[in-house]
Amino acid sequence: MSILGTRVLRTEDPGFLTTGAVYTEDVQDERLAGACYVHFVRSTVAHANILSIDTSAAQDADGVVAVYTGKDLADAGLAPVKPMMPNMNQKMVQSLLATDVVRFVGEPVAAVITKEMYQGEDAIELVDVDYGILPAVATMHQALSGERGLLFPDAETNVVVKFGDESESNPDLFEGCEVVVSEVIQNQRVAPAPMESRSGAAVWGEDGRLTAWIPNQGAQGTKGALVGILGLRPEDVRIITPDVGGAFGAKFGADSEHAVICWIAKQLGRPVRWSETRNENLLVMPHGRAQEQKVTIGGMRDGTVLAYRLEVLQDCGAYPKAGAFLPMLTRLMTPGPYEIPRAEAFTTSVVTNTTPVGAYRGAGRPEAAAAIDRAMDLFADASGVDPAEVRRKNLLPKFAEPHKTAFGAVYDSGDYVTALEKALAAAGYDELLAEQARRRAAGDTLQLGIGLSSYVEITGPGGEAGGPNENSTVEVHPDGTATILTGTSPHGQGHQTVWAMLASEELGIPIDKITVKWGDTDLVPRGGGTGGSRSLQLGGAAVQQASRELLDVARDRAAATLEASPSDLVFDTEASAFTVKGDPDISVPLSGLAEAERLFVHTVFTSPGPTFPFGSHVAVVDVDTETGKVFLRRVVTVDDAGTVMNPLLAEGQRHGGIAQGAAQAFLEEVVYDDDGNPLTATFADYPFLSATEVPSFDLVDMETPTSYNPLGAKGIGEAGSIGSTPAVQNAVIDAVSHLGVRHIDMPTSPQRVWRAIQAANGSKEA
Repeated sequence: MSILGTRVLRTEDPGFLTTGAVYTEDVQDERLAGACYVHFVRSTVAHANILSIDTSAAQDADGVVAVYTGKDLADAGLAPVKPMMPNMNQKMVQSLLATDVVRFVGEPVAAVITKEMYQGEDAIELVDVDYGILPAVATMHQALSGERGLLFPDAETNVVVKFGDESESNPDLFEGCEVVVSEVIQNQRVAPAPMESRSGAAVWGEDGRLTAWIPNQGAQGTKGALVGILGLRPEDVRIITPDVGGAFGAKFGADSEHAVICWIAKQLGRPVRWSETRNENLLVMPHGRAQEQKVTIGGMRDGTVLAYRLEVLQDCGAYPKAGAFLPMLTRLMTPGPYEIPRAEAFTTSVVTNTTPVGAYRGAGRPEAAAAIDRAMDLFADASGVDPAEVRRKNLLPKFAEPHKTAFGAVYDSGDYVTALEKALAAAGYDELLAEQARRRAAGDTLQLGIGLSSYVEITGPGGEAGGPNENSTVEVHPDGTATILTGTSPHGQGHQTVWAMLASEELGIPIDKITVKWGDTDLVPRGGGTGGSRSLQLGGAAVQQASRELLDVARDRAAATLEASPSDLVFDTEASAFTVKGDPDISVPLSGLAEAERLFVHTVFTSPGPTFPFGSHVAVVDVDTETGKVFLRRVVTVDDAGTVMNPLLAEGQRHGGIAQGAAQAFLEEVVYDDDGNPLTATFADYPFLSATEVPSFDLVDMETPTSYNPLGAKGIGEAGSIGSTPAVQNAVIDAVSHLGVRHIDMPTSPQRVWRAIQAANGSKEA
């Protein structure tokens, strides 16, 4: 019986629950013996000229080994880092340690190295930095207007890049529409806040090679980034990925601190370690989202949508990292799962004196879903049609052949209407509407809100020639065990379990006898890592392909051993052995075939393109109309990710994503004051979701396989965070819409909800 599709317990968990994980800070390696510790002096102001840096007191402090500034790195020939894409403004460069100008609170300006970790906190306070304060460009609109100046005068603008040509906008886009509604909405800045903050350790060997331990989502990409920053040869760098305590998109590649610690290890001729504090993490780790969106939607009074325009203003923070690129993905997914005859989208990315923005669970796609589903509810309200009916009328009909949108996305397969109907039925939508009507008629203080979302997202993207791809090596050993090498990099997804399931299904080797290895660039030189929900559909498919190709190699060996024709052999998965047709007593196991010569296969699986998972969410909230307090009562979801290999793991991904998306809707927000000072630099100020704020979620199953890989699988890692955010936001607004409230920005905090109610009532207190 096949084990695929069954609830196999995670093989990773016993180790995590007993001996515990080995994070970068926990790594014990003889090469790191005698390591010293790096601590960063960080800017306390958002925008200033650096007039001077006096390190003398720090250099004389107890335990201090050395102090370095940006000048030291520049003198050593380390060039500033340029933006990631050539169409971005290439004048907006970032020094590894700020030299002449600081551009956000938390930017590193010096590095202090101490013998013991505890000595660093006092030592960095002894570095005296004299700042010449400049006006802070704290908001995107200040960046656009230039009213407070430019972050990079040589760039002559604060605009990094635009996607979509506004000169080609259709002036007749909303011609013939009976209803047109527009709203400016905020997809607020959030902090990834992983359990494990950023960290690193580095040492140079006698052979001149750099070995660095860095928690990341893909060792190969991290190596490539360090090679580029430090100007090294690829063969001289080895990256090792220990256990990773959460990433959510923010641990791709290498940050400036990683490059600095590697350089310091070379300068000192000894190993170094670095781990940031939680305060540093909230200040400096790239944030997510940070878009202002103007949505305009038009159509007929019966709920038919005819036209949609999306205008995005993206806050990149102080330097153009992945955040500058995110609107490209937002624009790609503009229409979502809806069939809209006329649609257009334009985006502008700008720099501000705030923490740089990077990828965060969904990276650009949740922003698109939030925009279109908020627009759908605005249109439903304006046209007087039930939000579920508006979605029914406008969702694309079921399709099995690829569907190409006007924005270039090629949806592989979809059944969006069925997903919506399943979610509505599971939620008891009609009963919820009746309960809502009863409460409204009674004038209850606690009002019921129902929020819907229907989404489609892109997973497994890649720009590789021929299509997105991933590699894997599968080897069977003489003792009957097997090893899998993969270019993906797990940090909670359960790859060890599922990759072993896939190999076991083909080779008949028990799961507990299969070892999965990753995250070492000497062991696995190439790989795309884990992000964009790519792993199963590419990395898992590669494991399956390698296992099948290994059986082809083994079949030829078995034929020679058994003196039979390969076509006369049958592979018995229960025995993990080849037998001769009609004579099962004559057999040879895979382990026996590995005795004389290594039995392994390295392969690359290539997909014809990315896949497009989809689904619908129904959120139910109670809102206290006297205080604005929101209570999340239910979230019912259909998240169709094609064929599911292990329902237990898929459900875990869905639960985590739903919680994260819901948290953005009603809780989380990174806030700066008008001078660019962060006001949410600790968990006391940045509200963090716990189990007490969310209910258990109702997960409805649905599988629409893709033809893009033999597994039929699409990505599941980001689905929950894409569908839940607009559903919860829509639910909160729906709860008070009968009071005249039309829109509330996220997070829908008690203060925001209360003020919206007061404003609708005409109260001056709002």
